[in-house]
Amino acid sequence: MSDENKDNKPTESPEGLPANAGRRRFLVGSAVVGAAGMAGVAGVGTLTRSEPAQSASEGDGPDIHVAPGELDEYYGFWSGGHSGEVRIYGVPSMREIMRIPVFNHCSASGWGMTNESKRVLGDSHRFTNGDAHHPHVSYTDGSHDGRYLFINDKANTRVARIRLDVFKTDKIVTVPNAQAIHGLRLQKAPRTGYVFANAEYMIPQPNDGRDLDDPSKYFTLWNAIDGDTMEVKWQVMVDGNLDNMDTDYTGKYAAATCYNSEGGVDLASKMRADRDWVVVFSIERIEQAVADGNYTTIGDSDVPVVDGRKSSDLNVTRYVPVPKNPHGLNTSTDGKYFIAAGKLSPTATMIEIARLDALFAGELSDARDVVAAEPELGLGPLHTTYDGRGNAYTTVFIDSQIVKWNMDAAVRNYNGEDVDYIIQKLDVQYQPGHNHATLAESKDADGKYLFSLNKFSKDRYLPVGPLHPENDQMIDISGDEMKVVHDTPTFAEPHDAVIIRRDQITTKQVWERDDPFFAETVARAKADGINLETDNQVIRDGNQVRVYMTSVAPNFGMPEFTVKQGDEVTVTITNMDKVEDLTHGFCVVGHGVSMEISPQQTSSITFTADKPGVHWYYCNWFCHALHMEMTGRMLVEPA
Repeated sequence: MSDENKDNKPTESPEGLPANAGRRRFLVGSAVVGAAGMAGVAGVGTLTRSEPAQSASEGDGPDIHVAPGELDEYYGFWSGGHSGEVRIYGVPSMREIMRIPVFNHCSASGWGMTNESKRVLGDSHRFTNGDAHHPHVSYTDGSHDGRYLFINDKANTRVARIRLDVFKTDKIVTVPNAQAIHGLRLQKAPRTGYVFANAEYMIPQPNDGRDLDDPSKYFTLWNAIDGDTMEVKWQVMVDGNLDNMDTDYTGKYAAATCYNSEGGVDLASKMRADRDWVVVFSIERIEQAVADGNYTTIGDSDVPVVDGRKSSDLNVTRYVPVPKNPHGLNTSTDGKYFIAAGKLSPTATMIEIARLDALFAGELSDARDVVAAEPELGLGPLHTTYDGRGNAYTTVFIDSQIVKWNMDAAVRNYNGEDVDYIIQKLDVQYQPGHNHATLAESKDADGKYLFSLNKFSKDRYLPVGPLHPENDQMIDISGDEMKVVHDTPTFAEPHDAVIIRRDQITTKQVWERDDPFFAETVARAKADGINLETDNQVIRDGNQVRVYMTSVAPNFGMPEFTVKQGDEVTVTITNMDKVEDLTHGFCVVGHGVSMEISPQQTSSITFTADKPGVHWYYCNWFCHALHMEMTGRMLVEPA
């Protein structure tokens, strides 16, 4: 948007045409879109607008107000992007309810500091950053079952699992032999067993310093993780760079967009070919190959690696040619299609899932025979979501629009009928990436709200300096026309979201004392002869000191303890309060020590008492009228 058009007034192109027509003339065809991509999408900062997006302020939109004391209809799980966290919004109010630390360190909850969180983070605890992209909720028979939410870390090649009964991360796995987990999807039926993860970047296999300058030895891997144990079960080696992916509703197939079929290592070489691929994976055939021993291992990892490259004769993958550098891939909620967005082509490719059996059986003469349609949607299509009524909604990045189109009409048009499949194009602000409609990653899509996650927010909010927030726009899709009903500023590229009904999750309001999340800490206390619910005691083991105490508002069970300079101190606290929402904290001044202890939870944290003197500790989660008085002293004697 130009500085001269900050009020969203309709503008005209230099030729006197409506601005949208001028904008579409600005970039026409996949080749020009590709050139814009190579130039960093030139002109993003100066695009003019067409007609302002219809909004609820015009008086004909839904009432999205959720009154004080009332609950939202949906949980919205937003990836935290570069923060490495997950953010929880109520929908439709768009009130931020909670943040779940995952790959990041959090001083509020103590994530990354407590011993319990360090066990979850494992060796990757040394990383303080993350790049959380794709949150997805577990399934039973194609419906969300509210057990777990999974999310990937592109920055450090990890996948995490979050328990939705307590909204805590409980497992993280680092994927071997791979670099940069990007696309992530779950097996939808009969129940989420596998969590599938795309490694995006090609690397030498093995990546141990050999073949650094020989891209012909570079490959990437498609990875299957057991959703219950969070162990990597097997991997599939493929050609090119894997991007986004999705799974079908039968449990048989998954598909991933794949760019850089050229095998290049720089921008120009990654864009030479006219077409790239969607790689289709046969889960049954891969499992059979592993069972038959038709796999190898790489480096120090013992994870089976199945050859799924185009040159392989194992018949576990198929490569379906699609326009160059495809991006998003989303399964239609009726289970009929994998839909891949063109990115550098104005088209989306509809792959008919029912034809995949014939493709793998060798009954089709050309892999393109599984393409049911290839509708032209606009400039820079990226991601598609659904309303459950036969309509698809695709973001087009260059045009800054959401395109609503009918899938059946697109197929009929592709087969020669003179039928218009595009229903509406709605301007959003600006450059949308992912979009997601309510329940649209399950068979239960209800077509109420759609969110456009826009990469730019110029002129939408109060200025806050050179670093702008991004802009998520909530759109009513319940009627015949899409209408923007709400804007939400977001920080550090949330990237993607998933929205499910509130009744699909059952949460615990108070921890159970035998919860596995802190079972290892309880076992250590038992070995020390400690009853965590009653004992307040200090145990010295050389220079290791273990301090056990309870907390009941407004008291710590131990008002002071004494250690020596240089001691390694582990403080374990059990919150004996049983009242919902009565959380305590433990913070030691000047020691970088902070943790949350919710009702009936046991938490522990280890640090070095490196400075002699009196050091106060206090409850840093407001808990009682005498909260300020809930303190204690750590007395550190000189060495």
